[in-house]
Amino acid sequence: MTETLSAPQALAPATGPTPQKLKRSIGVVGGTLLTLSCVTPASTLFVVVPDLFATLGTYTALTIAIGSLLCIAVAFCYSELGTLIPSAGGEYAMVSTMAGRLAGWLVFVLSLLVVMIVPPVIAMGTADYLAPIVHIPAPAAGAGVMLLATLAGLLDLRANAWITGVFLVLEVIAAGVVAVLGFAHSERGASALVHGSVAGDGGAPSTVTAMMVISGLAIALFITQGFSTAVYLSEELEHPRRNVARTVLATLAISTAVILVPVVAITLGAPDLAALTSGNLSDMVTAWSNSAVGTFVSLCVALAIINAGIVMVIQNSRVLFASARDKAWPEPVNRGLSRLGRFGSPWVATLLVGVPGAALCFVKLDTLYGVTGVSVTAMYLLVAVAALLCRRGSHKHVAAWRMPLWPAVPVLLIAVLAYILTQQETEYLLWTGGIVAVATLYWALYLRPRRDTRWLVSIPEDSHV
Repeated sequence: MTETLSAPQALAPATGPTPQKLKRSIGVVGGTLLTLSCVTPASTLFVVVPDLFATLGTYTALTIAIGSLLCIAVAFCYSELGTLIPSAGGEYAMVSTMAGRLAGWLVFVLSLLVVMIVPPVIAMGTADYLAPIVHIPAPAAGAGVMLLATLAGLLDLRANAWITGVFLVLEVIAAGVVAVLGFAHSERGASALVHGSVAGDGGAPSTVTAMMVISGLAIALFITQGFSTAVYLSEELEHPRRNVARTVLATLAISTAVILVPVVAITLGAPDLAALTSGNLSDMVTAWSNSAVGTFVSLCVALAIINAGIVMVIQNSRVLFASARDKAWPEPVNRGLSRLGRFGSPWVATLLVGVPGAALCFVKLDTLYGVTGVSVTAMYLLVAVAALLCRRGSHKHVAAWRMPLWPAVPVLLIAVLAYILTQQETEYLLWTGGIVAVATLYWALYLRPRRDTRWLVSIPEDSHV
C-alpha cells in the first residue's frame, strides 16, 4: 500500500529535536534572479544547445519551443505543489506528500542525479570560452569553477542573489549580442525553422525526422528546467503562497525568450548547415563581427558558467540539507548534513556538493546528457502524478495557488512525458533505470523497515504565509 502523508503529518516535525528551518530572506525579485541564474540561459545556449544543433540542425529552435510549451504545464504543477508544500526538499517533498514516500524517494534520487552531474559538465565548458585569454585544460577549469561556486555557496543567500544577478545581466547581454548579429547576417528565411535539415556525412543536407525531434525533447526539457529551483528556495522565499508561483512562471517565460530568440537567430544566420551542425558559436560570432566582440561574448559566457555553478551548488546543498532533516540517512550523516553555518547556509551539504563536483570534472562522462534528459523527464512525470493527486483529502482545502485546467493539464503531461521516455536511447534508459533500482533497494532494505524514524518528510510550520 502506498504510504502518503496527510497535511497534519506533513506539517509535523520529524521525531526528535525540532528540525532546523532556513531563514525567509528573499523576495520574488531575488528568487527570480537566483532561479534564472540556475537556468543560466547563456551557458545553456553556448554549452548544451550546440549538441542539439549537431543532431537536429534547423529543427533545434522548434524542438526547444515545443519543450518550452510542455514546460508551461510542468510549471503549473510546480507552482501549485510548491505553494502547498514549500520546502527546501523541492520535488521530493511535494511528491512524498502527495504520491507516497517511495515515489518521493525516487524523485529525490532522480533530482540528485541531475543536480550532481550537470554543474561539473557545464563548468568544464569554461575552458572553451576562456581560450581567447588563457588556455586551461577543461577538467582543471571545471574544477576551479566548482570550487569557486562552493565558496560562494557558503555565503548568505541574499548576497548570492545579487552576485548572481550581476552575472545574469552579463549573460543576457551576451545572448542579446548573438541574437542581433545572427539576425543581421541571415542566410536563410524563417521557413528553414520548420524544414528540418542537418549536415550529414561530407556536409550534404540530411532530413531531420519527427522521431528525432521527439527524442530530442528530453534534452529540450532539460534546457529550461532550471525554473524548478523556485520550489527549492520556497522555504526561504517571503510569502511563498504568492511568490513561488510568480517566480516559477516568470522565470520560465524569461528564460525561454533569452534562449529561444538567439537560437532562432543562429539558425538563420549560420553561413551553412555544416557551420550550424558544428555548433561552434564562438567562431560564428567572430565571423559576424570581429575578434573583440567574440572575446567579449566568450568572457560573458565564462562568467555565466561560473554563475550557474554558484546557483546549482546552492540548490543542490538545499536538497541534501532537506533530505538529512527528513532522516533519509543514518543518524551521523543526518546530523552533519543539517548543520547551518555562520551565514545560515548548510555548509556541510554545500561542501559535499561542490568538492565531489570538482572531482567529477576529471571523469569522462560521455552519456551524461542522455542520462540527465531521461532523469528530468521521469522526474517531471512523477511531479505531474503528484499534481493530479494534490486536490484530494485535506489538501483540497489548503489555501494555495491553483493551476487552470486541472486535471487535464497533469493528465496530458503524464501521457506526453511517458511517450517521450519510450523514445530515448536504450543505453540512457538502462543507466537511469539501474540507479533507480539501487535506490529502490535502499528504500526496501533500510528506509521502509524504519519508516517511523526515517524519511519523515517535514514542512516548516510557518510555510503557509
